[in-house]
Amino acid sequence: MIADRRFDYGRDLELRGDLAGAADLFMQAIELAPDFASAWFALGDVRERQGDKAGAIDAFRRAKAANSVDFLGADLRLLRLTGGSLAAMSRHYVTTLYDQYAPKFEQSLVGELGYCGPVLLFDAVSAACETNSRALRFHRCIDLGCGTGLAARAFADFVEEFIGIDLSAEMIKRARATGLYAALATADAIEGLRKQADASADLVIAADMMIYIHDLAPLFGEIARVLKHGGLFAFTAETHDGDGVTLGAGLRFAQSAAHLRELLDTAAFIVERIDNASIRTEREVPVPSLVMVASKS
Repeated sequence: MIADRRFDYGRDLELRGDLAGAADLFMQAIELAPDFASAWFALGDVRERQGDKAGAIDAFRRAKAANSVDFLGADLRLLRLTGGSLAAMSRHYVTTLYDQYAPKFEQSLVGELGYCGPVLLFDAVSAACETNSRALRFHRCIDLGCGTGLAARAFADFVEEFIGIDLSAEMIKRARATGLYAALATADAIEGLRKQADASADLVIAADMMIYIHDLAPLFGEIARVLKHGGLFAFTAETHDGDGVTLGAGLRFAQSAAHLRELLDTAAFIVERIDNASIRTEREVPVPSLVMVASKS
């Protein structure tokens, strides 16, 4: 209890801008509870803001050691500080993030950050269908990272059946309340797709979901398996001007256009459309993004 109080006092000082005082209180909490993962993580954050890179790295490593499932995202902070590699983002981190975010998700994302991913996704699919003289009508759509159902709402008039997959049980509850989904599963994208039959969908959508996946190749392979011949795969992704994959300041992965094209080609997709856009703002600055539509060849 005393450690918790020191930690809370430290948070108050941090919010007031007293980083030195906050760091001192976090250390006092850690002395009382050496495996206090949240205190180690908060200390790492403060040290990084103070310019103490080595101290921040040490604190984040201790936060990870105190909580092996890494629900705080210490691995991501270490990746930014050390320039190392990361095979995958912690599932527990993403789940915790969205379980906590769920009650205010739409208000925050749409109202405050100007999120427009689902609308841009629908517009891109509509344009791709028009270009190929294809009817804008789909029997079965798999919505990856379905969240509260924003993407399903954008496509609702043109899809007969939605299947939703999301890591967060709290998000799934809100998606169920829309009444749009024939089935919902709490699982990561690949796990959820593996339960779907071969060639069982004619549309797969993923709005603002690729930002949490470093290696997209296995996912693209599963999507190709569940899509019918000629089926469409439409998704949004944050992007950057360099090569490959980077981790941005918002602790989300950004994929270059060339890298995504290569992955789609390997998975036997044909790129039908690629639009440069911004699906959200961050600190009032548009986040560089891509909206892509590909068909199963």
